[in-house]
Amino acid sequence: MSRIQSTLSALAAQNKKGLIPFITAGDPDPALTVPLMHALVKGGADIIELGVPFSDPMADGPVIQRASERALLKGVGLRDVLRYVSEFRTTDQTTPVVLMGYANPIERMGVDAFIAAAKTAGVDGVLVVDYPPEECEQFAAAMRAEQLDTIFLLAPTSTDERIEKVGKIASGYVYYVSLKGVTGSGSLDLDAVAAMIPRIKRHVQIPVGVGFGIRDAATAKAIASVSDAVVIGSRIIQELENTPPDQCAQAVETFISGIRQALDE
Repeated sequence: MSRIQSTLSALAAQNKKGLIPFITAGDPDPALTVPLMHALVKGGADIIELGVPFSDPMADGPVIQRASERALLKGVGLRDVLRYVSEFRTTDQTTPVVLMGYANPIERMGVDAFIAAAKTAGVDGVLVVDYPPEECEQFAAAMRAEQLDTIFLLAPTSTDERIEKVGKIASGYVYYVSLKGVTGSGSLDLDAVAAMIPRIKRHVQIPVGVGFGIRDAATAKAIASVSDAVVIGSRIIQELENTPPDQCAQAVETFISGIRQALDE
């Protein structure tokens, strides 16, 4: 059982919901990435999604696009991201880390080399936005062989056929995109999310996390009432954009602790 699976199973046994915050590696400064990861854990994160900076992040809205651009300007790439995870692991052996990004950096490194490096660094799972399930069976199998999870996106437009395909090869959790569009856009329709989750669970036997559009404790609590976990990203990046660098870790910890408290109420 992977670290992600054991974490989410333990939460379910306690009737608790998972909190999965996202930050972009290297933003606002490479030296802050590992301290920010630890701050997320202190605030109550169960799993960390760590964004791999990419020049054309097609699923991301302007907030996370800016974070990627800032990180790329500082020269942060996939190998740096793996190094941050390795450094994080020197003092945290329990919190799962998921790399979220795009296929190009992985393809440039080479799939086999990437999987080996991710395993060595202490990565637990990967969400590659532009790896569709139809083209991903070998990658998912190679990941599973190293006890690494392959996480897939589902959307309001996903057909039952697509959901079933994802259910056959996904592991760890499935990430349901609650909105049509990019990260940080639109407003949540809780009724629509609540109607979609049972459809997903008919074909998917692993936990379902919901993200896109979760901005505060109230929306996180509402989504947690119908899902297994909540994912929150753009709002954290905005917090970092509006905070002096020497105060970023504390600001993130405080923000996440508020979300954690709402989920646990």
